[in-house]
Amino acid sequence: MGDPHLVMLVEEPSMEVFLQALLPRLLPEDTTFEIHAFQGKSDLLSKLEDRLRGYKRWLLPNWHIMILVDRDNDDCHKLKARLEQMAAKSGLLERSQRRGQDRQVTNRIVIEELEAWYFGDWQAVCAAYPRLNHGLPNQPRYRDPDDIGGGTWEAFERILKSKGYFTTGLRKSEAARAIAPHIRPDRNRSHSFQIFVDALS
Repeated sequence: MGDPHLVMLVEEPSMEVFLQALLPRLLPEDTTFEIHAFQGKSDLLSKLEDRLRGYKRWLLPNWHIMILVDRDNDDCHKLKARLEQMAAKSGLLERSQRRGQDRQVTNRIVIEELEAWYFGDWQAVCAAYPRLNHGLPNQPRYRDPDDIGGGTWEAFERILKSKGYFTTGLRKSEAARAIAPHIRPDRNRSHSFQIFVDALS
């Protein structure tokens, strides 16, 4: 049967970079993984059903697929239902549809997007970019990383620019590469991040 293996489908390269650094610290030693990044959420959603049908033809019993997409401005429940419907049409059932059976697909929503997970562990961000205000999470607007108004990545970019980082615009993959090694799951205040970590177990 071989070792357990995780296939992750994500919507953009910055999430792939982030997870390449993070997953080895979260997964059991005998679990291998691969990450496939798409060119945005619409690209992932438009190709997902066909991709899952392909996996259905050869997926091994101890392999698992996780789909990770940003909520953005979508209704979380409708987005999750759409993902579950695609999995069901492909013949691969999501965890909530398999009564007592080993699940094959897990869908997770990042609320609102990857940068919310950064706000959830601001110490990690400050370790990568030390000129930032270490007390930012104490400000009311940033206390709940999953509920930062006006766009999470825009707020993240604005804060970094104000301290002289990414003055020509946020380079997402570069930021992910710098921050991911400092992330500590046990202190991350983002609820969607904790749900993601729970799913990996």
